[in-house]
Amino acid sequence: MSDLTVLIFDFPNSAFGPDRTEALKPLAEDIAGQRGLLWKIWTEEPAAGRAGGIYLFENRAAAEAYHAMHAARLAARGVTGIEATYRGINALLSRIDRAPIP
Repeated sequence: MSDLTVLIFDFPNSAFGPDRTEALKPLAEDIAGQRGLLWKIWTEEPAAGRAGGIYLFENRAAAEAYHAMHAARLAARGVTGIEATYRGINALLSRIDRAPIP
């Protein structure tokens, strides 16, 4: 059984596009350095006014630590309605379907 943990963040967002991407590069660099993070996929759905990310962490403890820190960071920026979900993964089946996991 793998300890790998997926964390899915989703929250209201109204800013999209190249300016937002440029403005968030420092945040992306900070996220890349988080303990236990293997990768993140940034998600955007402008029509629904939602953004977030799908993260893969080495283990649940790392995902939970990041969740607490990032939720507080978002809240400090005035973001409300934050949803977060944890999932374990089936590494063998995921690799068959080309998942980028170790």
